Amino acid sequence: MKILVLGSGGREHALIRKLAESPKVEKLFCIPGNAGINSDSVTANIPLTDHAAIIAFVKDNGIDLTVVGPEVPLTNGIVNDFNKEDLRIFGPVKEAAELEASKAFSKKLMEKYNIPTAQYRIFTEYEEAKKYLQQNKHPIVVKASGLAAGKGVIVCATLEDSLRAISEIMVAKSFKSAGDEVVIEEFMTGEEASVFAVSDGNYYKILAPAQDHKAVYDGDKGPNTGGMGSYAPAPLIDEKMMYRIERAIIEPTFEAMKNEGRTYKGVLFAGLMITQEGPKVIEYNCRFGDPETQAILPLLDADLSDILYGSAEGSFTFSEVLPSTGYHCLCLVLASGGYPNKYFTGYGITGIEVSDRDTHIIHAGTAIDNGQVTTAGGRVLNVVSTAGSLKEAKKKAYDRAGKIKFKDVYFRKDIGDKGIKYYEK
Repeated sequence: MKILVLGSGGREHALIRKLAESPKVEKLFCIPGNAGINSDSVTANIPLTDHAAIIAFVKDNGIDLTVVGPEVPLTNGIVNDFNKEDLRIFGPVKEAAELEASKAFSKKLMEKYNIPTAQYRIFTEYEEAKKYLQQNKHPIVVKASGLAAGKGVIVCATLEDSLRAISEIMVAKSFKSAGDEVVIEEFMTGEEASVFAVSDGNYYKILAPAQDHKAVYDGDKGPNTGGMGSYAPAPLIDEKMMYRIERAIIEPTFEAMKNEGRTYKGVLFAGLMITQEGPKVIEYNCRFGDPETQAILPLLDADLSDILYGSAEGSFTFSEVLPSTGYHCLCLVLASGGYPNKYFTGYGITGIEVSDRDTHIIHAGTAIDNGQVTTAGGRVLNVVSTAGSLKEAKKKAYDRAGKIKFKDVYFRKDIGDKGIKYYEK
């Protein structure tokens, strides 16, 4: 097969690396790619918003399967456009991708089909939201309903914090039209986990559960980012908990979408809170997570091309939890200083030339300038390590990260510690 991956981040580089392991994959392409992806595939600089140009590229190059990485092309309807041309593509149609594009839509769906989630209210008027916050206890969670690159969720400890949050979202429009609707939720107590289920429209396959680290600083302090690191498998999701998640969340969500006339094909990413009452949905995403994908795929003991092609083709024959290698994997994100707020790019990167067998450098926000790899984003690189224990995977990743240099490099020091403590109980 010839496979095209759409996107330019660490998730896409991880997908390409895993697809390259398949004996069924003849050639890999990526649009638009990054400095690392350029070395592992044929890249083309086409805007992801230009669906017609991407379709022309697919036809010209005889591509058998297109895999969509980021959410924006999906919510813009790229799968719908490919379907009109009878081209095979992995991902949900626009109508199904609304699960991520609108938190208001997903909350209403969960309420209608009794899928466990936090209690909530939806607002389009600032004064109404303000009045509601003044009448409710804190902490509380304020969310921009639309797409905000993983940064539209604000956990507010006090009334002052929540009023500032709705002012930023609804008045200052810090997330632009994504904040036209705001979802205000109860604060859930528990531990977070990420579960990914790949569906062909009838059956699904579940990957190893992961845990992301959203906050920018150690101890889960500071503003949310796109993710500062991850590890898999997440030990709080044992077989019994996974069974509960399947029955209470995964299966009902796919059935609900089918009942709504929005049959879901592609990967469903359920961000979960494991509470004392059981698993509850924090939010849905309609694509692979970043940086969870980087930690999950090295553990997958199956051909990724078979899974993605089968989803696009609608050819699964049963549901299952996919086999894992039995190892542990940790992904550490190296970011530009200042991220997720103001940061600078264009700095040269050194120390990325050599990787050992169990530790790999995945490129996220990188570019090539006069033959030099440079920083080109907030999240710059991922150091991904596998080992027989999570503790050893963490040691390998951090040892390797210490050899990578660029101006103002920043990374958290506690990625994986929650899981390590769990294993050491």
